[in-house]
Amino acid sequence: MELNQIYFYTATILNWKRLLKKDEYKNIIINSLQYLSAKNKIAVYGFVIMPNHIHLIWEMLEKNGKEMPHASFMKYTSHQFLEHSRTYYPQILPYFQTSDQARNHRFWQRNSLPVWLYTPAVLEQKLDYIHDNPVVEKWSLANEPAQYYYSSAQFYETGIDDFGFLKHYGDSM
Repeated sequence: MELNQIYFYTATILNWKRLLKKDEYKNIIINSLQYLSAKNKIAVYGFVIMPNHIHLIWEMLEKNGKEMPHASFMKYTSHQFLEHSRTYYPQILPYFQTSDQARNHRFWQRNSLPVWLYTPAVLEQKLDYIHDNPVVEKWSLANEPAQYYYSSAQFYETGIDDFGFLKHYGDSM
């Protein structure tokens, strides 16, 4: 990903495990997005947190030290998932063990997918997709997109930003 470009980004939990079903893990993601937004490292235009993956529409504004903000986000959330699991859910840790020499546990699959959103129409199509994700039959997490809390759908419907980090894409394109 390049700085100052808007991307649709998907990150999946290792082996599609439903780690993010618990709100505690969703809140780790929210906290990281809040921090990076407050430090002006990212702009978040849309998101949804599903039980085993996330979708973001975001822009990298500047590096976080020597690394890109998305790398900081992935590292930080992984570390927090590990610490939280060690304390409250140690029984799940074997599902995330790895033989990787750099770490003992991995929470995110390595194939995170960024897609450059080169026009407002493409961005709107992706935004509709992520907002509809919780209401599709496979998930049935809500009846209407704005009813699902861990999403930007309510922000786009009402203008209310419960998370304090959302920006309307119309303000940047």
